Amino acid sequence: MNELRDLYDINSNKTGKTYHKGEIIPEGYYPMVVMVVIRNSKGEFLMQKRVETKGGDWGVTGGHPKSGETPLEGIITEVREELGLDFSKEKFIEYDSGCDGKDCYKMYFVTKDIDINDILIQEEELSEVKWFTMEELQHMVDIKELNDDQISCFIKVCDYLKNNNVIK
Repeated sequence: MNELRDLYDINSNKTGKTYHKGEIIPEGYYPMVVMVVIRNSKGEFLMQKRVETKGGDWGVTGGHPKSGETPLEGIITEVREELGLDFSKEKFIEYDSGCDGKDCYKMYFVTKDIDINDILIQEEELSEVKWFTMEELQHMVDIKELNDDQISCFIKVCDYLKNNNVIK
């Protein structure tokens, strides 16, 4: 699928320019990446495992908003496409954003209890989903089972949650 996506400037402002998925991004323009950390009331984090053809690694739900979508609309679309869940009424907390020279990004956090059996994974993208404790995630970091982007995502969300007294 050749999705049309918006391009942003270094300050995360839409430029009015677009690109198709897979095209080379012009110098000085950046794609938007959105991610959401989903935590249940037991303090576990929902992780999804990519299919082997997409790297086979564990990570949070995320992707690129389609052209015309805001980053928040984009993450709602990604949750619907990848997990088969409607998060349109959820209260998202944006805990980090910026541009890192490669991408612009927005990271969201939401608390929601989800029965794994209610998840309809996008089989061309994902092989499984699972709840993980913080200790299990720390072990995955220690043995390099999470990539640097995912590690950074969790460090940032944990700092946010601690600094805002969401977790001790």
